[in-house]
Amino acid sequence: MEIKTRPVAKFGEGRVMSRVPHSFAVFANEWVRHKVGSSQSDRDPGHSQSRSPASTLIRMTKGLHRYYGNNDLHFITCSCYHRKPQLDTPVRRDLFLSILEEARQKYRFVVHGYVIMPEHFHLLMTEPELGDPSVVMKVLKERFTRKLRTKRGPLIAEGAPLIAPFAMSGSPRPDPAPIWQKRFYDFNVRTEEKHIEKLRYIHRNPVKRGLVDCPEQWEWSSFRSYLYQETGPVQVKFQEWPMEIKARPVAKFGDGDGVSLSLVRGGPLIRKERE
Repeated sequence: MEIKTRPVAKFGEGRVMSRVPHSFAVFANEWVRHKVGSSQSDRDPGHSQSRSPASTLIRMTKGLHRYYGNNDLHFITCSCYHRKPQLDTPVRRDLFLSILEEARQKYRFVVHGYVIMPEHFHLLMTEPELGDPSVVMKVLKERFTRKLRTKRGPLIAEGAPLIAPFAMSGSPRPDPAPIWQKRFYDFNVRTEEKHIEKLRYIHRNPVKRGLVDCPEQWEWSSFRSYLYQETGPVQVKFQEWPMEIKARPVAKFGDGDGVSLSLVRGGPLIRKERE
């Protein structure tokens, strides 16, 4: 029997990762094209995609990747199902913000900015100490959906038949329409420049959509916390739990000539004195 060898295909070799073909195509201007192993000049200044040994790459379907473990900020966009305005009333937006604040305290993450729009929301947050951003998004979606459906009043409306048509026909009860689009868009923010850019995008969103004339008029964003130092329904840039210092691996490299460099993730380069 002749055993034929096949060449091994290396992931990302010689190709550019395509944009993710999911429901957030409307936010295409926020997407970043990157090449695996490309040089720094091919990306935003100061926005390297390199990861430390402690970072985690979460592989999703259709090329959607999550990068966790680098202590980055995460700019998150989540849309309602088919862009329907499920957050179009003040009561619903208040409900969502109360759930967000509960999740912030439980999973221990810092909110740097947020805005709740009629059919989507943006959130700029740190990585939580418990779980990860994917866990937080799952909790937010599920709790809002559950509370929203329990607040919709009695199952039988006035004047409606006592026996639903699907019960008489023997068909299974139809599932309620989903509230949220599957998954979410996550952009890792690694520089102060990007931090400011995303905050401006968040706070100007209601003005750009024509909902208000100036950012401080929209009650469901973090802008008033920055401008007036107000304590809103969600604590912004606030941490009430003690900071936990976690040990990180140290990567050492040198040429053996008495000069050694130690790179501590999140810290500066330290050069040892020459002998």
